[in-house]
Amino acid sequence: MRLTTKGRYAVTAMLDLALHAQQGPVSLAEISERQGISLSYLEQLFAKLRRRELVCSVRGPGGGYQLSRNGRDIQVAQVIDAVNESVDATRCQGRGDCHAGATCLTHHLWCDLSEQIHDFLNGISLADLVARHDVQAVAHRQDEHTGLSGKKTSLGAIEASIIE
Repeated sequence: MRLTTKGRYAVTAMLDLALHAQQGPVSLAEISERQGISLSYLEQLFAKLRRRELVCSVRGPGGGYQLSRNGRDIQVAQVIDAVNESVDATRCQGRGDCHAGATCLTHHLWCDLSEQIHDFLNGISLADLVARHDVQAVAHRQDEHTGLSGKKTSLGAIEASIIE
């Protein structure tokens, strides 16, 4: 199974953004600090996310990034697709040259699995993840650990702002 760091980090950063949406624009520096993702890497990812209209930027003091639409309307698969990533279970990255330049015996099985995984991730929205108590608990711990919890309101307000 191959889901690279790019896809994982993009989903993590978007979920962080969704969790902190009620505070207004979120800076990449804050996401970097909470999630341990380099700022330069986040800048590259967010350029792609902005081009796919999943986020929008707000300039000026207090600026940062916001979700471009409601968290219910952003699927995990869209985030992964936006950063030119794929969930691929084949050895050949879907090219079909996995067995001495030809399709291997199980190529179509692994392609079907890749499609099932994509469909699964397409059925999960950012709002679905924000509503999970385990996700909220981790976010709360991260906020307290980084000292960025002063900007937060209650977790119930987070969930309400994403689900609206």
